[in-house]
Amino acid sequence: MSPQPHDRKRPALLRHWNATAITFAVLSVVGLVGTWIFNALAIVQMRDYLGDWFGSGPAVNSLGVDLLVVAVAGSILIIIEARRLGMKRAWLYIVLSGITAFAFTFPLFLAMRERKLVKLGRH
Repeated sequence: MSPQPHDRKRPALLRHWNATAITFAVLSVVGLVGTWIFNALAIVQMRDYLGDWFGSGPAVNSLGVDLLVVAVAGSILIIIEARRLGMKRAWLYIVLSGITAFAFTFPLFLAMRERKLVKLGRH
């Protein structure tokens, strides 16, 4: 499918960005910054990261299980959607979530997915 007339005027890097993709990209940045502020605090305070996450009471344990299940379901969605849409290297989102945060990589994937849908004319 050929680019839309308004897309031809935009630089290649900015093509296919719509409001939804931009929203997901902003959420991705918020997820990265928000999680890494607390990760940095945990490092500076020499905290037991996993011990704090899974050993600080039932409410925190519930949150940990909640996020773990969402991350697994989201990872499955990333693989399935990426294959369906022909997106390459989707596994990187999952690997990077272990280094950064799923709160960063999942919205980032959703932004790139939205761009792909716009490019394919499915939006």
